Amino acid sequence: MSVFLLQATAAAVDTVTTAAPAAPIANTSVPVIDLLLRGGLIMIPLVALSILSVYIIIERYITIRKAAGNPDAFMASIRSLMVKGDLAGAKLLCAQTASPLARMVEKGLRRIGLPLKEIETSVENVGKIEIARLEKNISILGIIAGIAPMIGFVGTIIGVIKIFYSIAATKEFGIPQVADGLYVKLVTSATGLIVGIIAHIGYHWLSILVERMVFRMENSAIEFMDILQDN
Repeated sequence: MSVFLLQATAAAVDTVTTAAPAAPIANTSVPVIDLLLRGGLIMIPLVALSILSVYIIIERYITIRKAAGNPDAFMASIRSLMVKGDLAGAKLLCAQTASPLARMVEKGLRRIGLPLKEIETSVENVGKIEIARLEKNISILGIIAGIAPMIGFVGTIIGVIKIFYSIAATKEFGIPQVADGLYVKLVTSATGLIVGIIAHIGYHWLSILVERMVFRMENSAIEFMDILQDN
């Protein structure tokens, strides 16, 4: 008897399962482009700032990497030529090497015959110019890191205004009245923060690269002055 009941129960379960299949799970994912468009016109400056940030980060990184070169090998070649008394060869090597260090050393070589203090001053002045070139546009990243979240906050204010305007116009308070305003509020705030974070990271990362470059240039300048004193 119990076996018969178990078989009947199993058959009933199979019948219910077949008659009522599980409802498919709705796909609630939203494309990123659609989310950005929900942010409204305030997204235009945010997108422009994001593109500018990425461009500056990539362009400055490539420039700094090219400028770094191999200072140890370069200074070893300069020392070898100076020991041999081949001043023309040293100048030629500097002219053929496209780096801030080469331009600093070339300036010093052209000042040979003057007091060492004047040569050192000339090298330092060229170094300052080269450092300014390396730091070009990096400060813009710092500005973007500050203003992008503020622009996103403006979008938050606009979204809140849209919510209250919709409620006042329809005399109702529900999802249709607050949905558009919430989209503007959340999307612009998130975008502003993301752009600000990218610019902030890029600013400090590039600043660290420039600081390392400056340290190498200073060491090489000291080495160059030592070579002049030895000769």
